[in-house]
Amino acid sequence: MIDRRSLLASAAAASALGLPFAHAEDTPGVTATEIKIGSTTSLSGPVSALGVQARCQEAYFRMINERGGVGGRQIQYIYYDDAFNPAKTVEQVRRLIESDNVAFLFNMLGTAPNSAVVKYINAQKVPHLFLSVNGDKWGDYQAYPWTMGFAPSDRTEAQIFAKYALSQKSDAKFAVLYQNDDLGKDFVNGLKDVLGSNFGAMVTAASHEVTDPTIDSQIVSLKATNPDILISGTTAKFAAQSMRRIFELGWKPMHFIPSGAASITATIIPLGPEKAQGVITSVYLKDVADPAWADDPAIKEYLAFMAKYFPEGNPKDGYNLYAYMVAGVLMQILRQCNGDFSRENIMRQANNLHDLEVPTLLPGIRINTSPTNHRPLQQMQLQRWEGNGWTRFGNIIQGANI
Repeated sequence: MIDRRSLLASAAAASALGLPFAHAEDTPGVTATEIKIGSTTSLSGPVSALGVQARCQEAYFRMINERGGVGGRQIQYIYYDDAFNPAKTVEQVRRLIESDNVAFLFNMLGTAPNSAVVKYINAQKVPHLFLSVNGDKWGDYQAYPWTMGFAPSDRTEAQIFAKYALSQKSDAKFAVLYQNDDLGKDFVNGLKDVLGSNFGAMVTAASHEVTDPTIDSQIVSLKATNPDILISGTTAKFAAQSMRRIFELGWKPMHFIPSGAASITATIIPLGPEKAQGVITSVYLKDVADPAWADDPAIKEYLAFMAKYFPEGNPKDGYNLYAYMVAGVLMQILRQCNGDFSRENIMRQANNLHDLEVPTLLPGIRINTSPTNHRPLQQMQLQRWEGNGWTRFGNIIQGANI
């Protein structure tokens, strides 16, 4: 197992990440002095707030370069705005691969943008690493052997919700509200993974369209089935609506919402904290705003990084901590390359992470990959809304093997 201190010291160690690579001039994106990394993100458009990840990672790579680079090479990080428009993603990815000649692609944002280019990228055999997405399809190593997501997928999160619910009530009846798209269907599939042949007898499901104005009628219908558990497998807008309607009905199921819909500032406060009491979600990263981590060395190091290299960024923005964390894991992969930065070896090392502990992850959560496992994170801890904040409880829970 890789020691936690190895990632805490990743920047300092980066200058010694590999041996001289004799044929760098023949390796796409790599010269004797430089390695090019490419990405697309949303600096404009409907989800431009998420583009902060690329800006934070640009600062992280600047820090790495100041400390000697990687394998004796400076990192050139090239990222383009696609405005969350798949057509623009196609244009920009072709530019990165065919004109900029990047070694690999990293942390590209969004399901629709990545879906538009994944076949092309795999046909070109370019590593397509640690996508900023939540869909489970990015773990399909057979269809997309050069592609890998990072964060726990919605399907994994549903598996964890179901495992906990059954630990509390083995014969629980489930209700699931799900958005009629890949996101929502991941939640349904996660329940099927855990419940197996009992799914039909134990689960009542109701779908909605992303264009629906409300989901009130679905909540009322699900309540009528008298379930013990409700999972709102949907986006923040509809998760908030489900919490509000449940509160109005005086209904008290064990209610789970996705981590992506659990923002205090974007979801809970506008909803009204009193309407979220008892709701459960999941988490895998330490929370900078949580006093429990005030003296944590990894959080202190992250805050020092933000102050020096990205002072214009908000250190309490979870997207910045996520970007910092995933860039650190990338450094581990490049360290394992041992100076051979060919696309084949970069992908080989991305498929070779074993019980990697990252200091900004919750204690006990480890990263694992292999040629047949493109789901690096499959563990989470649960947290419950109590009073005016989230309170973590219980042990780390592992998703189901699929």
